[in-house]
Amino acid sequence: MKKDVSIIGGGPSAFLLAAFLDANKFDITIYEKNKTAGRKFLVAGKGGFNITHSEPIEQLIKRYTPASFLKEAILNFTNADFRYWLEQIGIPTFIGSSKRVYPTAGIKPIEVLNAILIHLKEKGVAIKYEHTFSDWDTDNNPIINNKAIKSDYTVFSLGGGSWKITGSDGSWLDTFSDKGIDTKPFQASNCTYQVDWKSDFIKKNEGTPLKNIAISCGEKIQKGEAVITRFGLEGNAIYGLSPQIREQLTANSKATVFIDFKPSLTLEKIVAKIKTSHQKNTTAILKKELKLSTTQIDLLKTHLSKETYLNIESLANSIKKFSLEITNTATIDEAISTVGGIDLTAISENFELKKLPNQFCIGEMIDWDAPTGGYLLQACASSGVALAKHLNEIN
Repeated sequence: MKKDVSIIGGGPSAFLLAAFLDANKFDITIYEKNKTAGRKFLVAGKGGFNITHSEPIEQLIKRYTPASFLKEAILNFTNADFRYWLEQIGIPTFIGSSKRVYPTAGIKPIEVLNAILIHLKEKGVAIKYEHTFSDWDTDNNPIINNKAIKSDYTVFSLGGGSWKITGSDGSWLDTFSDKGIDTKPFQASNCTYQVDWKSDFIKKNEGTPLKNIAISCGEKIQKGEAVITRFGLEGNAIYGLSPQIREQLTANSKATVFIDFKPSLTLEKIVAKIKTSHQKNTTAILKKELKLSTTQIDLLKTHLSKETYLNIESLANSIKKFSLEITNTATIDEAISTVGGIDLTAISENFELKKLPNQFCIGEMIDWDAPTGGYLLQACASSGVALAKHLNEIN
């Protein structure tokens, strides 16, 4: 006789769990509170649908905080496995110049979502829309639309706290806390970080990118691009530093990052280029010899004293290690993702809630972090597959 699996939440981790559960062993139902499933999945695809990242798996695992939590799940369903599975359901992928993985040109996010939903339907997975989890009854059965749902296994895939418009609003957090499950408050991750720009600088440079840079915070260095906004700084070169920035903000109410405007050149090479230049003034040297952009030069001029800017050694040091103070994060709803949610101590290595046997949590509702670039979706997929394999094995 088949056992019942109730999956609460219709996002990527729920889809992959349902896809990999053995349909000969389980009757599978997904309960989604919206009228449609995968709304955050579609929003994530608006800027170019980055499914995973193609870098070597050991390097990919290091992108997560903490790396140890998701290691086994990702090793058992790697970026290559994810691409193969998508290929099997009719979604071929390719590796872009950034080493990120995308659906083959012309395939839209809605087509990816529909291919997944068709696959689940063919497998016999039921999806019930406009079904909202609110609490548990006295026998620890989840209450959905004011009715207790009895299942052999319950899996929560409720998402984090960002992008409330998609339904992933984190409103479940208090319900779990009230149940005695250890949780952590949500915090913004992969978001814009506040910088108190000088007014003249932001008037001239709002919306402009800082390209081919490296930003460091503590011991972590992230290469890429960042965009100057009125609020502060956003982009992949700073998103990957989210854990380190949050740690400093929590401890000191501010964080310090350092920008390397020319990561391809050593300090000695920069000094030599400045000294041997035939240009008549410093600004011309920076443009001609070092190929710094107008915005980068404006940033140096705005923040450095005249003496520092005109001193070759001091200027070179500033080009390699330009200090910038972060004073806050954007709001949670403006963030691409969140950290917080279910504390890692509250679940087993198989994602089971220690206080509620046969009930599990997967995906972004758990307290782990990753930068943008395909890492978030890969982890959600891997956690769903890992739980599916576990349940298949014990039944």
